[in-house]
Amino acid sequence: MPSLFEPLDLGAVRTANRVFMAPLTRMRASQPGNLPNDLMRVYYAQRAGAGLVISEGTQISAEGMGYSDTPGIHSPEQLAGWKRVTDAVHAEGGLIAAQLWHTGRVNHESLHDGGLPVSASAIEFRGRTSLKDAEGRIFRADCPTPRALETEELPRVVEDYRRAARNAIDAGFDLVEVHAAHGYLLHQFLAEPSNQRTDGYGGSVENRARLLLEVIDAIVDEIGNGRVGVRVSPQGSFNGLDAADGGASVLYAAGELASRDLAFLHLSEPDWTGAPPLDEVFRKELRAAYDGVIVGAGGYDLAKAEQMLGAGYVDAVAFGRAFIANPDLPVRLAEGIELSEVVQETVYGGGAEGYTDYPAAQVQA
Repeated sequence: MPSLFEPLDLGAVRTANRVFMAPLTRMRASQPGNLPNDLMRVYYAQRAGAGLVISEGTQISAEGMGYSDTPGIHSPEQLAGWKRVTDAVHAEGGLIAAQLWHTGRVNHESLHDGGLPVSASAIEFRGRTSLKDAEGRIFRADCPTPRALETEELPRVVEDYRRAARNAIDAGFDLVEVHAAHGYLLHQFLAEPSNQRTDGYGGSVENRARLLLEVIDAIVDEIGNGRVGVRVSPQGSFNGLDAADGGASVLYAAGELASRDLAFLHLSEPDWTGAPPLDEVFRKELRAAYDGVIVGAGGYDLAKAEQMLGAGYVDAVAFGRAFIANPDLPVRLAEGIELSEVVQETVYGGGAEGYTDYPAAQVQA
């Protein structure tokens, strides 16, 4: 039975442990330019004890930005900012992956000079995104009905992902994670409720998965399969997308991704939102479809992590909220040290408070 505290071969890298840091939107990028900054450098370096740090969602293009003050990875200034972050994580002995993000219809026209967000189809999200007012206060705004991407635009989207992956490696990231979960653009193509296209990217599950697989193939061609992971969310409700097919589209995509021998498949499980956990039938089906490294994330504590590792359903576990308040989470889990609680009011936006001021535990020598 593997342990959370054992190394893991993860494509082109080997992690020191299997306690990963999940991607966490924190809305602290600097303006103008959505730039990674020194505060973010400190934040990520504090958490470098994770087997792998996965960055917050990082937009692949200006079009892909759907929340205020989230960083990009498409301008020279953004790359320079991320290079300072990755250097700091490496100086602490850590590994870091860039999560590549296009929010699609989870977006707002005010972020794009009045231009509509894009999606698989022109279907209203009926949800909201997070913006900041002139005084820096966060508020929620209704998302407009998006426009459908034209078929001839899709090669440009694929190229945006390819370029972002190259930028990530050039900025010092060890791997990239393609965000195909939580109701964002690639998930909008994969899921039937948000995809009513009649071209080669709609209809059958093979067509709906086409854009995701074209993105992965382009990135693999650019940086190699051993540096690429994918995040999916097969059940539950995320940003207006319910898994109406019970996760069947994710199982199909997982089988296709398995043939590409990627670094990992990252499973965002629904129970972190208060929904029922993944059932054992689906876990078995997923393991049968995908024989590579599976990273679990969701409502995990130490007991659940050990249970899922022991059953062979996951090979590592990514913790999100626990890493916010516990920068030394692997040490705390290994030593049985009580975890600090997250201050919810400081999760999104702001400065150092609730971001870099959570202390590490005092471990007795």
